[in-house]
Formats: sequence, C-alpha cells, structure tokens
Amino acid sequence: MLPTVAVVILNWNGKGFLEKFLPSVCASVYDGQLDIYLADNASTDDSVAFTEQHFPAVKIIRNASNSGFAGGYNEALQHVKADIFVLLNQDVEVEPNWIGPVVKHMLANPDMAACQPKLRAWAERDSFEYAGAAGGWMDILGYTFCRGRILYTTEKDNGQYDTPQDIFWASGAALFIRSSAFFEAGGFDPYFFAHMEEVDLCWRLQRAGYRIGYCPDSVVYHVGGGSLPQGNPRKLYLNFRNNLIMLRKNLHFQEQWIILTQRLALDMMAAAKSLVSGKPKDMTAIFRAYRDYYRWRREVDQNQPDTLPRKRLFDLQGVFHGIMIWRYYFLNRRKFSELSKSGKK
Repeated sequence: MLPTVAVVILNWNGKGFLEKFLPSVCASVYDGQLDIYLADNASTDDSVAFTEQHFPAVKIIRNASNSGFAGGYNEALQHVKADIFVLLNQDVEVEPNWIGPVVKHMLANPDMAACQPKLRAWAERDSFEYAGAAGGWMDILGYTFCRGRILYTTEKDNGQYDTPQDIFWASGAALFIRSSAFFEAGGFDPYFFAHMEEVDLCWRLQRAGYRIGYCPDSVVYHVGGGSLPQGNPRKLYLNFRNNLIMLRKNLHFQEQWIILTQRLALDMMAAAKSLVSGKPKDMTAIFRAYRDYYRWRREVDQNQPDTLPRKRLFDLQGVFHGIMIWRYYFLNRRKFSELSKSGKK
C-alpha cells in the first residue's frame, strides 16, 4: 500500500498566487490517498474565501496568527494526518505526476527523512530556481547554496543534475518529509520565523541519522520571492541571523569557535561592502542580525535542550569541503561543477 500524502500550502494574503497555481496542485495525480490543505496564517485578504468557493475539495486550516513559515507549519501540521507531508509554497506550479516519483524514491530509501524535486524558475522554465534548484548544499563555513545555483547565479537545466543524490538540505518551497521524522525532530525552530528553517531541520535530521534526498524525476516551477523579494533588508536580516543561530545549534563543539570567528570577519566585510555600495540598510540589517543572534544566545540557547549527537560537518552529506564564496568571487567559479571535484563528498 502506498503511503498517504498531504500537500500543505502555507498561505498569507496569497490570493493572486492561489488563483494562478492552485489549479495545478488540485490536478495532481497520485495512486495513493492524497489530501490537499491550505494552512492560512491569519490572512487579511479573501484568499480563504476564494479557496472555499472555487476549490471545495481543499481542506482549510486556520492558524491563529501569522507566525511565519516555521511557526505556521508547526501549528498547521498538528491537524494533518498523513505518512508524508509535502510542504508547498503558494507560488509553485506543479506537473500532474510530480508526487509519485519522490514518494517512490523515499520508499526505496527507508532512511531518507526528506526529499525535494527539481526546482525550476517559473519565469524561465529551462533554468533552475534560486530557492532549491537541484538540491541544497553547505560549505565549511556554513554558507548555503544549491546544485544549479550559487549565490545569485543560476544555471540552465541541461540535464546535468538528472541523477538522484543525497544532499545537505531540501528546499522548503517543495519539501517532502515523513511526518514521523518531522515530529521526531521537533518540527521547525519557531524562533527562525522564516528563512533557513528547512536547512536547520535537515541538519538536525542528518544528526539523528537520517538522509536527505533529491529526486530529479519530479519537476516543479517556483516564482520565488513571494513573501520577501531578493534584496529586501528584512530578508537579509533573517538570513544572516538564522544562519548564525543554525551554526551555533548544530556545529560540533570543536568546530564552533573557528567557524563562527571566520564568519564574523567575513560578515563584517559584507557589511562594509554594503555601506560602500550605497546600501546602508543592508549594513544595518547585518548588524541587527548579529545583535539578535547574541540576544538569542543569552535568552534561548542556554535553556534549549539538545540531545542529538554533534557530528562534524565533514561527516555529513552535501558538504563542500571548501569556502564557496572564495571560489565564487575570487576564482570566478559560478557553477556547482566548477567549484572543485575534490570538494564533493
């Protein structure tokens, strides 16, 4: 018997996206039991009423408030019963048979807790999309990137990533995850609110002994920037703050000092560059991220129990054994395949 699947779309004032993309989700084909949910984060538009009127088969979950991606899914998934959750952004278009290949891949790998399909850009359908591309990786300083996307450079999809592979993190834009593993790991860290929460969750799952996968036989198309567009200082703040928290939470204790010290130096250089480039708001966002990271360490980290083993980065899948930003900016290596063959694990 095939596992039951629940596609859960977290929505906040997303009627425009729902009008455009919900029809493709409702046309999904799956041989097992499939339920589709709209988890609404206290929207102030009429997106819920629109969904109820035009897509009556979609089940509605009403969250009490807008607690972001992390808190919103944590709350909503308490009300969903399924073997596999599919967390899907509201700005994603899917192909009819997008679910089956990923489920099949996970069934063939019982220790795989989470998996993502291939993410292409909705506006440029032959190109990979920023938020997940062909699977998420991390370098030795904790900078995240993807096969098919390094920083702001995305590749055309020429079939170069058409082989299933273990990765470090699966994109939250279209995240397949076993419900048992999600709850065993404690779900998303609600402190993150949005951005990096899926990387943190996948890291914790790897620490618990699970694998994270990429399935190229399933393709979805993501608009991206539906909530916060690239270049938004709020997005920059969340990315910097949450990345630091994630490193503090998950790094092996013997790695923390050297990695976080190097990150501080590089991040301050990024702040200085923002000022010189005429982007003082970006500089302020980085400083605020560090301020709130240290506040988190005082108020939350000291009282946050952690029973998972602290594994070294080099022992995890999807880790590039080098410094990605050095190779990108100083060696002009803009594609995943160019980083270094010796850097792949």
